[in-house]
Formats: sequence, C-alpha cells, structure tokens
Amino acid sequence: MTTALRTFKRLCVFCGSSHGANPAYAEAAKTAGNELARRGIGLVYGGGNIGLMGVIADAVLAAGGHVIGVIPEALMAKEVGHRGLPDLRVVKTMHERKALMAELSDGFVALPGGIGTFEEFFEIVTWAQLGLHSKPCALLNVNGFYDPLLHLMDHAIAERFVKPKQRDLVLAEADFSTLLDRMAEHHVPHEPKWIGKEIF
Repeated sequence: MTTALRTFKRLCVFCGSSHGANPAYAEAAKTAGNELARRGIGLVYGGGNIGLMGVIADAVLAAGGHVIGVIPEALMAKEVGHRGLPDLRVVKTMHERKALMAELSDGFVALPGGIGTFEEFFEIVTWAQLGLHSKPCALLNVNGFYDPLLHLMDHAIAERFVKPKQRDLVLAEADFSTLLDRMAEHHVPHEPKWIGKEIF
C-alpha cells in the first residue's frame, strides 16, 4: 500500500542574513526560490531583504510566486524588512514570529545560515520530536555546509543523547528539487523523547 504524497501550499525557509563566503549559497537560494514558484509553493520566511533571505524572496517574486514575510518590530525598525513584499507581517517578538511562521507552513527547510538559522531549525525539529507537529524538516546541504551538523547528530546518537529513529526527523540533500520530492513522501516519526536502556 503506497502512502499518498504530501502537497505543500507553503514552505518555511530559514536562512542566513548574509550571503556567506561561497557564491554557491546565493545561487542555491535563487534556485530554491525559482523551484518553489515553479511548483506553486508559497514561501514563508523571516521577512528580511538582506543576505540569502533577500535572495530567495526576490527569486520567488521574480518568478511569479507568493511570499509571506514575518518580521519582529525591532528588526523592522532597523530597516532590514523587505518592503517589496505584498504580504509582510510585523509582529512584536521573535517568539511570535516563529509561531506564526510555523502556523503558516506545511514544512521547513534550512538553507546555509548562522546561529539564528540553527536555532530556528532545531526548535522546529524539537517540536516534531515532541509530537507538536508532523511536518517535514529538511536541510539544503549546499556544498556540504551542513555535514558537520549531521556528523554532530550522528555523534549524539552514538553517545545516546538522541534516539537513532529521531535522526529520521531531519532530511538532507544538496539538490533542492530532490529535497522537495523527499519531503513530499516523508513520514515524520513520532516516538517518546526520553531515552532508556531498553531502546539500545
């Protein structure tokens, strides 16, 4: 019996507010934006006009796709908000931002980024681990950017801080189209968080 593929109305993308050292990162963000628009999938993101955030939003818009930006007042006041968005939602706090982005989205992808990207992605993975949602979470592993992070997760499994099955919460691919296809067919595992001797 085959499982029906997921359909995505909107995907949330976490990514850097800088372009990074390698031009491949911006190129990947542009490609991702084009692919989202081609598939008719809307973009939900942090509402910025700088770095990879601006690149992916501009790419979706240029290709005729839909973008929702969500940005807290403090960042909007610093003029990093993307004022070219048809739908820019200004909220009071970072907590409200993340909650609204999660509510609006059918899945989550992290492109290369920094501490904020890591924090946003792993919070949403934690929510999946706790059974608070069953939406796929994925890394676009451009030029092996996320290899050290994936190795850290494997190390945490070896050291018995993460269950082996929980590794399946995080998909990773270097190609965005392939990643979307995997997300569409992915079943998000739900297991108790707590680790006991009986599971190893």
